[in-house]
Amino acid sequence: MNLLITYDVDTTSAQGRKRLRSVARICQNYGQRVQNSVFECDVTEVQFVILKESLLTVMDKLLDSIRIYHLSKNENRRVMTLGRETSYNVNEPLIL
Repeated sequence: MNLLITYDVDTTSAQGRKRLRSVARICQNYGQRVQNSVFECDVTEVQFVILKESLLTVMDKLLDSIRIYHLSKNENRRVMTLGRETSYNVNEPLIL
């Protein structure tokens, strides 16, 4: 399943800054950062459950906000990027 994950973590305290780094690290384990607080992820159903539970464990439900958008498989054809392209197609082979 293709996901777009966005988050807004309250960083007015040291704990908030730590949560921000944790949320970013969790998202990086499952996808690619396309903007500062935005990740594109391609995960299985099981990975999605683990990802969601990991985020719920780290976040402060009263201060932070995480939004997960489910995208269709054809969504790549409808994504328009204006300005600098910062991502790669996660469905194509990556040669390092």
